[in-house]
Amino acid sequence: MIVVTGDIVAKPDTLDQVLALSLEHVRRSRAEPGCISHAVHRDEENALRLVFVEQWSDRAALLAHFAVPASRAFAKALGGLAAQAPTLQIYDAEPVQL
Repeated sequence: MIVVTGDIVAKPDTLDQVLALSLEHVRRSRAEPGCISHAVHRDEENALRLVFVEQWSDRAALLAHFAVPASRAFAKALGGLAAQAPTLQIYDAEPVQL
C-alpha cells in the first residue's frame, strides 16, 4: 500500500476556496481505481492549515491519480492560494499486526 500525506496553509482570504477545492478533489479521488481512502482534515492548532491523508493500493494507482488532469489542475490552483509551499510525503507501507 502507498500512503500519502500532505498539507497546505491557506492565506486568510483564500481558506474557503482552498477548502472547497480540497473537498472536491478528495471526493473525486475516492472514485479512482486503487484509491483505498482519501481525506482532508482541518488542523485544530492552525485554522488555516489543511492536512491530507491518502491510501492507494499500489504505486501504479498513485501515478495514475497524479496523471489525471483534474489532479494536476488542483495542485496548480492550490499553489496560488497557499501562504507557503504545500507539502507532500509518499510512503511505501505495509500493515503491521500487533
